[in-house]
Amino acid sequence: MLPNWMKGILVLVSVSIALGGGTIFAEVNEAVILLHGLGRTKRSMAKLEHRLSDEGFRVFNMGYPSRLKKIETLAVETIPEAVSRCRKWGASQIHFVTHSMGGILVRYYLREKQIPELGRVVMLSPPNGGSEVVDKIGGSFIFKWYNGPAGQQLGTDSNSMPNRLGAVDFELGIITGDRSINLFLSRLIPGVDDGKVAVEKAKVAGMKDFLVIHATHPFIMRNNTAMSQTIAFLKTGRFVRDGSR
Repeated sequence: MLPNWMKGILVLVSVSIALGGGTIFAEVNEAVILLHGLGRTKRSMAKLEHRLSDEGFRVFNMGYPSRLKKIETLAVETIPEAVSRCRKWGASQIHFVTHSMGGILVRYYLREKQIPELGRVVMLSPPNGGSEVVDKIGGSFIFKWYNGPAGQQLGTDSNSMPNRLGAVDFELGIITGDRSINLFLSRLIPGVDDGKVAVEKAKVAGMKDFLVIHATHPFIMRNNTAMSQTIAFLKTGRFVRDGSR
């Protein structure tokens, strides 16, 4: 503990620097909201939560009933609560990191509402252009039973929720995978995919950076490269390429 006289000197020095045009390094309280994907729970984001916490972020890992309601309802029920928690904590910046459908919740919400403290957004394997899996088998009983009403909204046609949302106007980095552990679903998807979403369908107009890694859709949020690149984008606004620092 510093004695009071020393604390006083430090305060005077800080004020003097400020008045003289110097720079004072203030603590920045940055929060990250995590949103899992369709059919998952917040436990799927636990490893990423720990990594972000170790980097100094205050993390709010949000669970929501992804199989029970439509995307627009899930967004307005989950995101305001998360933002409120960040503000109560005292966040000066609020970032988002999402997996799969969680990114569509963010796109829907930010099209309708503004978050003044909004920082950066990282989406992991988002179906920003929808998924051909929904086009091909979305009408089946098993698909409807397991994925619920939100799953029905993730097709690739122009009327699907992702394609109605348009370009993004926030600082967005997207990481998607080019590996699959579900060869049946991959056969339904043209081009390179991660088992659920085509690489090209992960993109969205307005994104700032885009990265493809060797990862699968169900486990990309636990992939070490994905986690490291997520941290890089949150801190710098870009992903790290070979040879870059």
